[in-house]
Amino acid sequence: MEAGSGRAAHHVQSLERGLAVIKAFGAGAPQLTLSDVAKATGLTRAAARRFLLTLADLGYVRFDGKYFSLTAKVLELGYAYLSSLSLPEVVQPHLERLSAEVHESCSVSVLDGTDIVYVARVAVSRIMTVSINVGTRFPAHATSMGRVLLAGLDEDALADQLRDVTFDPLTDHTITSAEKLRAELEAVRAQGWALVDQELEEGLRSVAAPIRDRSGKVVAAVNISTHASRTTPESVRTDLVPPLLATAARIEADLAVAPAARVS
Repeated sequence: MEAGSGRAAHHVQSLERGLAVIKAFGAGAPQLTLSDVAKATGLTRAAARRFLLTLADLGYVRFDGKYFSLTAKVLELGYAYLSSLSLPEVVQPHLERLSAEVHESCSVSVLDGTDIVYVARVAVSRIMTVSINVGTRFPAHATSMGRVLLAGLDEDALADQLRDVTFDPLTDHTITSAEKLRAELEAVRAQGWALVDQELEEGLRSVAAPIRDRSGKVVAAVNISTHASRTTPESVRTDLVPPLLATAARIEADLAVAPAARVS
């Protein structure tokens, strides 16, 4: 490692670059040219080509002569993590029951850095401009599930999180300061759930509750998302919060009696 590079001695730069190439692909860019990948990763065309062809040799990327795209084999990279969790398996029937009861989309997520990551979902309609699937990430501070997950952190962990948050104004309603977020998290702790009104995307209103393990630690969050044209904040409180809290309690009861219920 070069002095002043900011990297630890064990850092393998080629691995970092290879992962950057994989992450260049996404829902908005499922197919990329060599130039696209080089631009997205900051690599030279020659380096990007080597990484892409190596990934193709390993079966993670396909090439049609012009465009590169990921193959389903990439899912294996996350399979070990997902398969070690019983959480998605435990929560899925509860989400299906909740969604059928309220006729809205329901999800469960966990905290990963300053983002939430979806681990289970039942969708009844598409109410966001982006498609949400297992593995989708959003900024925690602007989401209802993120709020309950952040509210479940101890003070030191929360302080660490807030130092890393970039309070981008995703909409005109988004909280854009650590002070305002802290105040909101205090309210979330007091009431036991979080309502976020059009902070992640205009028209999106969602409410979430924490999921705790047998020790009482918040390990995940469950939410109901709806379009603002169909609900009001008051109707969310009266009609959606009670079934949401009941679902969270049922999930916690299942996790408490499932010996293999690992969530991290």
